[in-house]
Amino acid sequence: MTDNQITQMLLYLLIFMIFILFALVVVFVFVKMKENQKKKDENANTIGNDNKGITTSNTATRGYNKQSITKFMEFDKVEDNMIVQKNGNRYLMIIECQGVNYDLMSEMEQTAVEEGFIQFLNSLRYPIQIYVQTRKVNLENSIANYNKKVNEVESQLRRKQSEYESNRQSGLFTKEELSSQFYELTKLRNLYEYGKDIIFNTQQMSLNKNVLNKQYYIITSYYPSELGNENFDKEEMKNIAFSELYTRCQSIIGALSASGVSGKILDSNSLVELLYMAYNRDEAEVYGLDKALDARYDELYSTAPEIIDKKIAALDKEIQARANEKAQDVVEKVMTEKERKLRERKNKMEDIIGEMAKMIIRDNEAYIGRDVAQEASDEITKEREDRAAKAKKTTKTVADTNTKEEEEKTNEQKTVKRARRRTTKSA
Repeated sequence: MTDNQITQMLLYLLIFMIFILFALVVVFVFVKMKENQKKKDENANTIGNDNKGITTSNTATRGYNKQSITKFMEFDKVEDNMIVQKNGNRYLMIIECQGVNYDLMSEMEQTAVEEGFIQFLNSLRYPIQIYVQTRKVNLENSIANYNKKVNEVESQLRRKQSEYESNRQSGLFTKEELSSQFYELTKLRNLYEYGKDIIFNTQQMSLNKNVLNKQYYIITSYYPSELGNENFDKEEMKNIAFSELYTRCQSIIGALSASGVSGKILDSNSLVELLYMAYNRDEAEVYGLDKALDARYDELYSTAPEIIDKKIAALDKEIQARANEKAQDVVEKVMTEKERKLRERKNKMEDIIGEMAKMIIRDNEAYIGRDVAQEASDEITKEREDRAAKAKKTTKTVADTNTKEEEEKTNEQKTVKRARRRTTKSA
């Protein structure tokens, strides 16, 4: 076969392949056009049906069907430390558990925890759910509380420091008393510096956005249908559910304590926070429940205060009143005690001056002579004894005067009673 024949054969083969490729492209374009036309027909049918439904709805109801957002939630309300579901046909109570560090325990301790947990599982007579919620640690509230306490310590430190300086310059306090005050001042200063270090370390920790914390919960449920066909109203049903769930939760907490796990029943506010974190996981890290409440978003709806909230409010009011009374009594007592100490120090001022004078005389005994020093010391001692005798005499005189006044008052009362008796007899 010559070269021309080979070239001609390759040319025919190339033309044939180009023709096949062109045919495939035409078929592909045709199929795509068919699919696009089918999609357009389906969209047209859907729009026609929607318009027909909207027209029918407008004709029948004169508007769209509006539903409450609560119908999309999995609960109805939070009341009396319970989550109410399915229009009162199911009640939930939740226990928050504090876990134990199992990995750091010894083998004997781990065995005890396992046996305790087995006892807990064997004691269950009703279904429970275990729920774990992971949260990012928000240290803003902790830093704010630390700053508040450190500011209180700082103000107390300044007050103590100024008081110590004034006492030191007055010269009315002994060396032991000043040392004791300086020791208390040093403790307060160390506490202030320690608080500042805690705030700095906490702020540095808050910069780490990957600090996570896990919260463990046990959920117990109660169905009013468990009572059978008894006729109870909603209030009675709620009270029965609360009693039953509270009893179950207390038994669970007691059974878990055998394995070293502590727990507490969540109140209504904690339940709201738990649900808020569950439904707003992304937003809660930036905009927490406390900020939402401070922004008064809850004013979009109104609810009646619960009975427990009313009791708590009344108890808080009583606590506030009694705290004010106690604060006033303590302040008056402290002021009275300080006034008494001031009077005692004033009364003892002459004695202190005399003792210091005797010390000066003893220190200068070599210059003024022993006899002169002894006579001067005896003179100071005699003056002190005279003052003591005079004060004792004054105290006795005051006591006698008070006794005499009381006797006169008693005699007057007896005279008045006798006069009344005579008047009564005459009548």
